[in-house]
Amino acid sequence: MKLAAADWLPYVLPLKRPWQTSQGVIGERRGRLLRLQSADGLTGWGDCAPLPEFGINEAAAEAFAEETAQLDLVAQQAGLPLHAWLSGEPPVGSLAVNYGFWPFFGADRSILENAAAEGYSVIKFKVGVRPIADEIATLHRLAADLPPGLSLRLDANRAWNFDDAQSFLAACAGLPIDGLEEPLAEPNSVLLQNLQATVAFPLAIDESVHLLDAHFFRHPPVRRLVIKPARHGGLLASVELALRARASGLEVIVTSALESTCGLLACAHLAAAIAPDAVHGLATADWLAADTGPAPVIIGGRLRLPTAPGLGFRPFAA
Repeated sequence: MKLAAADWLPYVLPLKRPWQTSQGVIGERRGRLLRLQSADGLTGWGDCAPLPEFGINEAAAEAFAEETAQLDLVAQQAGLPLHAWLSGEPPVGSLAVNYGFWPFFGADRSILENAAAEGYSVIKFKVGVRPIADEIATLHRLAADLPPGLSLRLDANRAWNFDDAQSFLAACAGLPIDGLEEPLAEPNSVLLQNLQATVAFPLAIDESVHLLDAHFFRHPPVRRLVIKPARHGGLLASVELALRARASGLEVIVTSALESTCGLLACAHLAAAIAPDAVHGLATADWLAADTGPAPVIIGGRLRLPTAPGLGFRPFAA
């Protein structure tokens, strides 16, 4: 494909509320949109939004943006939504997504009721930011208030030592837990396998990408893999990783790294291509007080995918 022009458009997007993890607090998202214009009049878009806290450095984010913009153009030329081009399957209308990613402390019954009323089946909380006894108490309080049909997805962001992780998991017994991501501050396959053996729900690898070697896939120590495509080399590399994971019996979900709508749409197309029946972590646009374009609509706990060829991103201004 012959390109006629390319340029970068920087942005700074404030968050509506601070995003706190065990790694710290984020108050805004900074990034750049890549705009590629082809000789035949098409425009492709990509989002470069580094997030070093989760292993997405400038080089990785830039590669992700460049590949996304190129694939946007390719899929437009093929007349297919990007996810259909990636998968070779018919287009998917929508994806199930989890409700937010809320800090554990300060959460109350109203958040749970709102999630259930809006049709979500999974609500996500960040854990690992307070003493373990306090978090266990909060876990039981929320579980007692949980509406029927709603389960908890938890993310510790590598906050705990083995003993604390073991204590927290023991406290989860009998509760409606969808899964727990990254329980260990210093994870290895043996420790994760020992923890996974104690619970019926999936433990998940997200930012611990150093574990993803051949041995990991021969003998998966956990049951779920979380993919953020900017961290794994882009959309095509993420598709390859997902196929390898699923062949090893792992569940696969895609989560946003608080990208703008441009990057969020790329993540959603990836999710639709590799795991259209999973519940993904893509209901993140509401955290942004401003955005680069109209966010995908979520109705009944399902994110509606664009039907237009390519990425389907339309910027507010360019």
